[in-house]
Parts: sequence; C-alpha cells; structure tokens
Amino acid sequence: MSDVAIIENFVKKYTALKEEVAKVIIGQDEVVNQILISIFSGGHSLLIGVPGLAKTLMVNTIAQALGLNFKRIQFTPDLMPSDILGSEILDENRQFKFLKGPIFANIILADEINRTPPKTQAALLEAMQERAVTVAGHQYKLNLPYFVLATQNPIEQEGTYPLPEAQLDRFMFAINLEYPSFQEEVDVVKSTTTDVHKTVNSLFTAQEIIDFQNVIRRIPVADNVIEYAVSLVAKTRPNASSAADIVKEFVDWGAGPRASQNLILAAKTHAATTGKFSPDIENVQAVATGILRHRIIKNYKAEAEGVTDEKIIQSLF
Repeated sequence: MSDVAIIENFVKKYTALKEEVAKVIIGQDEVVNQILISIFSGGHSLLIGVPGLAKTLMVNTIAQALGLNFKRIQFTPDLMPSDILGSEILDENRQFKFLKGPIFANIILADEINRTPPKTQAALLEAMQERAVTVAGHQYKLNLPYFVLATQNPIEQEGTYPLPEAQLDRFMFAINLEYPSFQEEVDVVKSTTTDVHKTVNSLFTAQEIIDFQNVIRRIPVADNVIEYAVSLVAKTRPNASSAADIVKEFVDWGAGPRASQNLILAAKTHAATTGKFSPDIENVQAVATGILRHRIIKNYKAEAEGVTDEKIIQSLF
C-alpha cells in the first residue's frame, strides 16, 4: 500500500476507534483525542485531574479498542523500583531467572505518579525514553508499541513528590481533565447505574499501530511550519530575544528543544487524523497547549495574578 492509501485507511480506523471508545467514555472528546494523538506519535501523556473522572477506565477502554495489553501500577510511597521493573529470583535449578514486572505491557497506567519517591519515578524514565529496562546488568527490550500514561491528582499535595522538570519533559502531552458538563454527567449516571455492560471491540493489532506510527513519521512538513513551531517554543524562553512580553513578565523557564520535536510529531498525527497529507500552522496550534503546558515554569507573580498556562500559550499564536 502507498503511504497515501495508508493515511486514508488510518482516518477510517481512527474514526471507528473514537466511536468504540465513546461506547464507554461519555464526553471528554478533547482528552481522548490528545491521548490517541500521543499514542500514534509514539509519545507518553500525563493526565492531571481530580479523583473520579474515569481516568483508569478511559485508558483501559483505549487499550482494549487498540488491541493492546494494559497494566495499571498504583504508585505509593513504599513502592520500590523492583516492584515495577521486576527482579531476579533463584529457580529450582539454582539459576537466576528474571521475573518481569508490570512495566512489561504495551500500555502502562502509572496511577498517581507523584505519590512515589524519585528513585521509583526514575525507574520509569529509562523505559519511557529507551523502551528498555536494565536489571542486574541485563537490558530487556520492551514490546512495542509502548505508551506510558501517568496520572496526577492536582489536589492533596501533602506528602507527594512532584515530578522533576526533566521527567515532566519526557511526557509529550500534559492533559487536564475537567468535570463533565451537566448533561454529560446525567448520561454518565444513567449508563453506569444499570447492569448493562458495553463490550469494546479491538480494532488494531500491535503491528498495525507500529506501521501507522512509521507512516506518520514519514509525513512531509513544509519548512515554514517547522520554523513556526521552533519560533513558538523560542517565544516561551524569557531570556531569548524573541520572548513575548507576557513571557518576560510571568515565566521563569521556557520549553526546551523536545517541545519543538513534539509539536511537529503531534501536528503530523493531528493532520493525519483529519485526512491531511501534511500539517500546517493550524495543526501546530491545535496541539500546542497540551505540549507546552507542563514545560513552562511560571513565576510567583503569575501565580499571584492568576495567569494560567493556557493564557500564556494562547497569547503566543
């Protein structure tokens, strides 16, 4: 199949995938979109939302619809790296044997990642970046496609370990989950308080997803779109000559080069989902908020005056 035919096929399957997820997840269209763009771009996502907004259910449903295996790790203050990576044990023949931990799945839900100490958070870093795990000097490759979706609770910050900026930068998207609208909440209550169980069909295989990821990477991008993405990221850096006034006033640190790479990758996927064969500036703007939100570090003045990340990012377009 030519790349054009593969993209056309991708659009059909993507629409069917959204419908499949919508059987279980009511509303939250933008959130589902960003998670799927992240998966097909080969990135990871950080979900920020209060308890009870169906974060786990959403990831589980998406994993089922994609036909991938899914593991959930509940992060707690006493969780050790070996609890997620796996460990070596002595078998009956007195040989060391590696028992794989829950990190060996296609989709990992790292629940409340800020509840665990930095040592355990760092164990995820190699897996996210290298798609491999090193235990006792041996490197074990993870099965592709590989996607980490971490959740973070924005309330109850006592006794938590906020993710360091270097680790936040590993996430392609930071996605804010809002409360559902009145009508959506009515629909949620109606559908979840009966004994009807919706079955989610798996529409993809792991290899198909890898093929789509490869085709999306091959999508050509015009130089002016790449230059726009790089200049957009440069505007977030308060010490740069091109920094916007709002950034100089309210931002301590801006986004790094990984933001520019992710903007273009996500823009390619965003274009592909709508059947376009090359992304334009509108595609970059459509994904910019989720990609830049967690890479901009605001100063005290921004917190005091209630200036949000979204407002700063929107003013850069």
